[in-house]
Amino acid sequence: MNTPLPTLAPPGGHYRHAVCHGDLVFVSGQLGARPDGTHTAELPFEDQVRQALANLRAALASSGADLDSVVKLTAYIVDVALWPRFNAVYASVMGEARPARTVVPVPELHYGYLVELDAIAVRRAP
Repeated sequence: MNTPLPTLAPPGGHYRHAVCHGDLVFVSGQLGARPDGTHTAELPFEDQVRQALANLRAALASSGADLDSVVKLTAYIVDVALWPRFNAVYASVMGEARPARTVVPVPELHYGYLVELDAIAVRRAP
């Protein structure tokens, strides 16, 4: 996957949204940027989480994976007090998928976002 995806904003630096190695998919940190590149950092936390998860889903789909194939997810949130709100949205979007997960409180994120997600998944068989 070397070209920009129409369902994701172009990368903001020298990286790809997702890289495959064998059957593994490594998804770069996903903020809540919309596919057209506009930001959602001014929106409520829950909206940012939903958009970041939508971006994660799009990066996975481009690489032959989906949310059910995620084996490890890391969430970076700017305040540990947001953890219960993150968990509620995360659970509603992820459904029965329950990958290993780490939630890391951080002092700040790029563009003023409140959440960023990265993941490792296993690609579906062709």
